[in-house]
Amino acid sequence: MLGTYRQIFAAPGSAAFSAAGFVARVPIAMVGIGIVTMLSELRGDYALAGALAAVFALTYAFITPVVSRAVDRYGQSRVLPVASGISATSLAAMLLCVRFGTPDWVLFVWAVPAGCMPTIGAMVRARWTELYRGTPLLRTAFAFEAVVDELCFIAGPVVSVGLSVTVFPEAGPLAGLVLLVVGTLALVAQRGTEPPVYSSPDGGRPSVVRTPALWILVAVMVSMGTIFGVIDVGAIAFTRSHDAPASATVVLALFAAGSAVAGLVFGAVRVSASLRKQLMVAVLAVAVLMVPLLLAGSIPALAVAYAVAGMTVAPIMIVTTGLVEQIVPAAALTEGITWIVTGLGVGVAVGSALAGRMIDEFGTTAGYAVAAVAALLASMVTPWLFVKQSASTERPSSTR
Repeated sequence: MLGTYRQIFAAPGSAAFSAAGFVARVPIAMVGIGIVTMLSELRGDYALAGALAAVFALTYAFITPVVSRAVDRYGQSRVLPVASGISATSLAAMLLCVRFGTPDWVLFVWAVPAGCMPTIGAMVRARWTELYRGTPLLRTAFAFEAVVDELCFIAGPVVSVGLSVTVFPEAGPLAGLVLLVVGTLALVAQRGTEPPVYSSPDGGRPSVVRTPALWILVAVMVSMGTIFGVIDVGAIAFTRSHDAPASATVVLALFAAGSAVAGLVFGAVRVSASLRKQLMVAVLAVAVLMVPLLLAGSIPALAVAYAVAGMTVAPIMIVTTGLVEQIVPAAALTEGITWIVTGLGVGVAVGSALAGRMIDEFGTTAGYAVAAVAALLASMVTPWLFVKQSASTERPSSTR
């Protein structure tokens, strides 16, 4: 398995752009939780902190496809410094406003342009695609990036919260700001692996919003994001109800670890079934593995259920990214991948809100029921991929 992953880094520049992408990608996992920690430390206002973090997250979800479309049209080196600069400047202004006690509405004003932060994961995957399009190594590269995503969302919050609590309240989001700038500049400096700007055969710009199959994948990702939101809130609520709130971090870490291990193994094996069939099987597995969460009666049982359920996450992300590479035109690949991330982000916001409400009203089992329903909906939507496939947009790929 290690030999398989070693092969993808044989290409010149691959290790460098992957490392730069990791640095630039960590901030998205640091800023939201950093905002919450910062305001809770300085003002003790969780309502304001949560609202500000939500505005940042939703703005990011809706602005980032626009940024990615610009990247497809003008190139990474021209767009990423501008988008990251706007985001970093806005975050810096927000931190200064928090420090000097400006009115709350001013913080929300700066939270909106802060959402211009690029989807770095899509930029890195576009570079891998340019290197290995049409080869089995592309699947392996996507698997590696899925694991990197998990590492970002494990390390990012820990670093951000730790800095804000032990150094000074603004330290967490400030560190995310610095990493965004440094990582983005390091990535765009590597022009040798930057994907070229493709032109459409008819001279126009391709539009992924006219691809029905992509919206099915986005719907699946909204369901997956909803599950993630429930997973986060549910772990905190369940462990607190069992008088062991600190164990929530262990439970969540097991979920991420299960995903990372499964992603590494999945990316190293060769599967003969089509990506559509693989996605159907994986989504059905998610629906089945939500059931133990409803039945868990102790923290150890919940931890096991989380670890097993997490094993479906990375494979779904790998297969979904592979399907996007097949479905959308090459000239719109970055935008296509970004819409998947947007669906995931919207789902997380919806899942967190619904789970919190259900837990407050009916208990943790009701919260996990939201995840079970989301998984069931995803399993009902996925078969439509076989109906909506389009010969005019789909390209053959050896990642099948």
